[in-house]
Amino acid sequence: MADKSEKWPENITGKFYVDEQCIDCDLCRETAPDFFERNEDGGYSYVYKQPESEEDIELCMEALEGCPVEAIGDDGDS
Repeated sequence: MADKSEKWPENITGKFYVDEQCIDCDLCRETAPDFFERNEDGGYSYVYKQPESEEDIELCMEALEGCPVEAIGDDGDS
């Protein structure tokens, strides 16, 4: 389960975020490329845009549910 206190500083403020458990597997970036981006230097993903539509939220939830290490959270700052 993702931990708000360990989320990467690059995450844009909002509901979704990625924390330090990320193993850079690329699943979230493949599932929801409009919302997740890779930090090339650190080798991890972060949320660079929050979803706005219901369809966007569904994509982010799909990424969250598919994350093998549960590094994506959906309880960030709204």
